[in-house]
Amino acid sequence: MSEDFLYFLWQFQYFDKTNLQTVAGESLQTLAVGQRNTNAGPDFLNGRVLIDGLEWVGTIEMHLRSSDWHRHTHSHDRAYDSVILHVVWENDAIIQRPDGTSVPTLELKPLTSRQLLYKYQALTESKEVIPCASQFATSAEIQKLSMLDRALMQRLERKAAAVHEMLERNHQDWEETAYQLLAQNFGFKINAEPMLRLAQGLPLKVLQKHRDNLTQMEALLLGQSGMLPAIENTDNYVDILRREYDFLSAKYSLKPQQLRAHEWKFLRLRPANFPTVRLAQLATLVQRQPSLFSLFIHTETLKMLQNALRVEQSGYWQKHYQFQKEATGKVPALGKTSVENIIVNTVVPLLVAYSEAKDSRLFLDKALELLEQLPAEQNHITEMWEGLALKTKTAFDSQGVIELYNNFCSEKRCLNCGIGTALLKS
Repeated sequence: MSEDFLYFLWQFQYFDKTNLQTVAGESLQTLAVGQRNTNAGPDFLNGRVLIDGLEWVGTIEMHLRSSDWHRHTHSHDRAYDSVILHVVWENDAIIQRPDGTSVPTLELKPLTSRQLLYKYQALTESKEVIPCASQFATSAEIQKLSMLDRALMQRLERKAAAVHEMLERNHQDWEETAYQLLAQNFGFKINAEPMLRLAQGLPLKVLQKHRDNLTQMEALLLGQSGMLPAIENTDNYVDILRREYDFLSAKYSLKPQQLRAHEWKFLRLRPANFPTVRLAQLATLVQRQPSLFSLFIHTETLKMLQNALRVEQSGYWQKHYQFQKEATGKVPALGKTSVENIIVNTVVPLLVAYSEAKDSRLFLDKALELLEQLPAEQNHITEMWEGLALKTKTAFDSQGVIELYNNFCSEKRCLNCGIGTALLKS
């Protein structure tokens, strides 16, 4: 049992209201359930109830047991003085206000249908990775689509919030933020964290000072990564990078932020995804684009954006996956799937954050349009949903189902999900 179930019962009034009374025997009628409060304070705001014919307007608090009021120290919090009704599953204590008057209490356990309780328990105690899997087919199509839209927007808002946090750390510098976000996503989850730290320790302004020399840009990125071989006389390219990095790192005081080689992951990665190759590709992209932010925000079409991002790394990295280890064939450039991944995880969140900052729907619409034009991502989460006959055709769809699984299904937040509540109400 969770308080979410009480919120559900109260919000939809899913309990027996015949001759409804408080635990003290006062007649009770709900005039307005109020609005769910997700911040500190009572659970529902602006509630309205009729108690023994007298109308009360104020807040409503929910607990599994009445005594939780004391456990949560509400008696010492003046924010709870405005509570007009205490809604509980089980009443096990009398709750009083500071002035000594009792807080009217409604006990829901004897008023709740056993069938509804069994449905709730079937969802929350399900062993399936998607709790409603066995019932999912019975849910109305419009309910599924509505929930996917909501999940997608929640995902975009959450990613945009992360961009705003990054922007705050960068003193509202959108260009530096675009660079750091891009670098993070060049790590493709496995190496995202060291990629971000590398970008934070190697400012874009430093890289751009050497845009006329790709080797120096590679020296800065690969040297700052800590992956440059330490031994002398390896091969000519490595010797050049080491000399350039030693000079430039001293010039820009970069050594204190240098990463260590052991922080990068190579195990179980396809060679084309090795961080050495990705850093070489990042160097080429930064060299070609005078403004990454402008590229992401103002490029007119998806095709133009894809063409700009499909970079080919320098000659050495077309023949090597790692230092001093020559590949058997040509190392591929940044591929179609990788470019699509970067657009979904870098360009789209940046557009949504910029839309919020400028209070302009234009950039949000552009972000949604990109998602609708890109194909759906293929991973174990989208495969699970397709196993339930929920097809994902575009990235708009796949981003929605990924959010639905990660932040609703896996956490069993069925009562916060439109599909779960619809199944309970059916």
